[in-house]
Amino acid sequence: MNKPIKKVLKNGMRIVIIPMKESPTVTTLVLVEAGSKYETKEINGISHFLEHMMFKGTKKRKSLEISRELDALGSMSNAFTWHEYTGYYAKARNKNFNKITDVISDIYLNSELPEKEIEKERGVINAEIDMYEDLPQKNVHMLLEKLMYGDQTAGWSILGTKENIKKIKREDFIKYRKKHYVAKKTAVVVAGNINPRNILKEIEERFSQINTHKGGKKKKTIEKQNRPQLLIKEKKTEQLHLAFGFRAFDDKNKKLPIVKLLATILGNGMSSRLFEKLREEMGVAYYVHSYNYSQSDIGNFRIFAGVDPKRIEEVLKMIISELKKIKNEIVSEKEIKKAKEYLIGNMNMGLESSDSVAEWYGEQEIMHLKLETPEEETNKIKKVTAENIKNIANEIFLNNKMNLAIIGPIKKNKNLLKYMKV
Repeated sequence: MNKPIKKVLKNGMRIVIIPMKESPTVTTLVLVEAGSKYETKEINGISHFLEHMMFKGTKKRKSLEISRELDALGSMSNAFTWHEYTGYYAKARNKNFNKITDVISDIYLNSELPEKEIEKERGVINAEIDMYEDLPQKNVHMLLEKLMYGDQTAGWSILGTKENIKKIKREDFIKYRKKHYVAKKTAVVVAGNINPRNILKEIEERFSQINTHKGGKKKKTIEKQNRPQLLIKEKKTEQLHLAFGFRAFDDKNKKLPIVKLLATILGNGMSSRLFEKLREEMGVAYYVHSYNYSQSDIGNFRIFAGVDPKRIEEVLKMIISELKKIKNEIVSEKEIKKAKEYLIGNMNMGLESSDSVAEWYGEQEIMHLKLETPEEETNKIKKVTAENIKNIANEIFLNNKMNLAIIGPIKKNKNLLKYMKV
């Protein structure tokens, strides 16, 4: 994989190209700075709803023609909405670059948002909300964000509420798209075995009619906490799903490689500390993971698991015990070496395809981060020391940064705060 080639057009739109000589596929990804953090409470959910609507027909293609055309190319295509951006992409064999790019650019620039399709899609969005409600292992993360950030954009669901989905009108979509889907807030990323010179010209031509308005802004998240916080949602489930969240660092913080390694040691891989304790020793959980999630103005370190409801007290004691241990004891050279290999190996395996490479660089670009190669990230991880791990654990794992969300067969007034002392 070569280093990325970047060009900023006169209108402010950014183009990033990553040549991959050995790749049999190419991916065109369009990202825009529009997500739930750009919404107001009255239209919470519109970013995600709009993402769905963008595939419902353009002047050139009717709704079903879009999916049929992409399928006929042997293409894999999709879209996604996150807190701070939305993405649209298609992946196909290299020879089909022009065709998939024509479709994706047409969707992004020319979607007509037909009234009839909006009414039908309301039902689809509501079904998606219900689906997540039926997936407590996913829903517990939304509950955690609500607990940590409250009634502000970082604490709202990306999906929005059913009440909002029912009320949002075509005029709302048009106004929102006009405000946010603009050149300066858009990045087009292409990864694959392609000629960069030809690609730059093609992208510039395809997006020549893009909206050049100034673009909207998002509100900064306010963080307030002085003691551990707990939020329980009673639900009849076989497993109890829990998610710890500790306030950590935003996406520009230089300590993130250390935090990623800390997450690997604690809860990534079958030999990680929490996996061995919860699953192998206690036999109380099927899954357990930890990771760090960073946004432009906030970050949080998460530990989540699905456990036996009858043994929740044991589980909390054990997790807290492991957090205390990593705060007070130096990680052995053997364990830190293993964790580095795991983290670096998984990162590289995750970047074997053109779509994952496009997303790697695309996320950095749309978040206004320095474009770093996997090799540069690897070098940062290699430099992390055991002392770094201990120091960062003491910085993150504090009582006044601790939050716990739980979904399962447990009473809302269950006194679990007494176990939340790290």
